[in-house]
Amino acid sequence: MSLAERFSKMKREAAKVSVCQDAVFEQVVIAFFAGGHVLLEGVPCTAKTLIAKTLARLIAADFVRIQFTADFMPSDVVGTQVFNINQGSFYLKKGPLFTNI
Repeated sequence: MSLAERFSKMKREAAKVSVCQDAVFEQVVIAFFAGGHVLLEGVPCTAKTLIAKTLARLIAADFVRIQFTADFMPSDVVGTQVFNINQGSFYLKKGPLFTNI
C-alpha cells in the first residue's frame, strides 16, 4: 500500500470519529509520516485529545494525555524514582514521556 493510500485510509477512518477537524488531523498525520513532533494547543472542547487518540488507535500505538497546569513539574512527564520497601531499592515509575503518543 502506498503512502498516499495509507494517508487516505487514515483520513477516512478519522472522519468517522471527529467532525470538522480534517485539516488539523491531516497536519498531525503529515508530522507523523515525516517523523516530526506536534504540540496540540487550543481552547477547550476542540477535539485535541480525540485527534491524538484517534491517530494512536489507527497506528496501534500507546496514548497518554498530559494536562499542563500551573503546578506542573518535570517529573509529571518523565516520571520519578520510587522506593520499593520489599526489595530495598528504587525503580523508575515511568511518566507519559515513555509512551508513543
